[in-house]
Amino acid sequence: MHRRVVLLSTAAIAVAGALVPAGSAQAGASNGFDRRPVGWSAADSWSEATTVQRYWTSRRMLAAQPLDTPAPRRGSRSGTPSEGSPWATRGAARPLHSTRGITTHGAAWSVPATRTVNAQQVAAVPNSPGLRWTDGGAVVRTTGRVFFTTAEGGNASCSGTAVTSANESVVMTAGHCVKLNGASHRNWVFVPGFDRGRSPFGMWVATRLLTTQQWNAREDINFDVAAAVVAPLQGRTLTDVVGGQGVAFNQARGRQMFSFGYPAARPFDGSRLIYCSGRTFNDTVMTQDQGLRCDMTGGSSGGPWFQGFDESTGLGYLNSVNSFKYDFAQNFMFGPFFGDEAMAVYRAAQSSDTL
Repeated sequence: MHRRVVLLSTAAIAVAGALVPAGSAQAGASNGFDRRPVGWSAADSWSEATTVQRYWTSRRMLAAQPLDTPAPRRGSRSGTPSEGSPWATRGAARPLHSTRGITTHGAAWSVPATRTVNAQQVAAVPNSPGLRWTDGGAVVRTTGRVFFTTAEGGNASCSGTAVTSANESVVMTAGHCVKLNGASHRNWVFVPGFDRGRSPFGMWVATRLLTTQQWNAREDINFDVAAAVVAPLQGRTLTDVVGGQGVAFNQARGRQMFSFGYPAARPFDGSRLIYCSGRTFNDTVMTQDQGLRCDMTGGSSGGPWFQGFDESTGLGYLNSVNSFKYDFAQNFMFGPFFGDEAMAVYRAAQSSDTL
């Protein structure tokens, strides 16, 4: 079996159909399917939230280890590399899965960021395998590091994104960044704009964590998606302070994407926001995920993949998250398809109460 190492963030969106403002009646409407996410309480009182904040000193954040994840489980389908897949040209191992013929249920649905991004006007850009982001914009405020304590007692890190939501308090990340090996994490915080141990936009404590049924039950890597609802800070909500990225679901595959994260495993140290960009491709090896050429390492798990990303504003639509890498293909990262299950996690999170 191929070992998978938790990775970073990957999200994307091709806008198909009308955009739905966050918090509108339509955004909360049922599409006639049952994709109930699984959720549980994190810090459930102001006293506990304060205790969590005090726990995460600069020293503990800098010492937190990037999180690894279990390998994808083998499936029953077989196939050959899709046309244009890097596996078809690099002579990699024979794929065990084919992503051809995958369909999604429900209409394409998306929520815009705090400023409008016209995806049709974003030109394709050359591949960037993993570079420091220096262009500023909203992405440096909305993307951040996630810190938590695992059930084994170790302090670990991932990445996450503040997104537009009805309660202005939702962070999207990877499923393994809230629960792993059957146990949920604790002391969960989001630090947007993390800067070498500093928290320039505050430290936001999770009051509720949610993930897909598939990740919760069997840690299915195809559904490695999660959300956190965070408590207000000094009377203000998360996106009131840092803004929010758009979100999109059931979008077309094979689009130009920008991925961001805070990789903390060598050669990175978790101190800088790193990005990758390029056109995504279907994983033809073991999963139904999408892949992107990227050198980011552990700690970037849960970081955003944006479709329709505007480099001048730093805004886009979150359409996946960094999830894993194969040990035989360390220059590629993979992220889950944002379908109805991911949408249900987001919708449940944005309708949850905060402290």
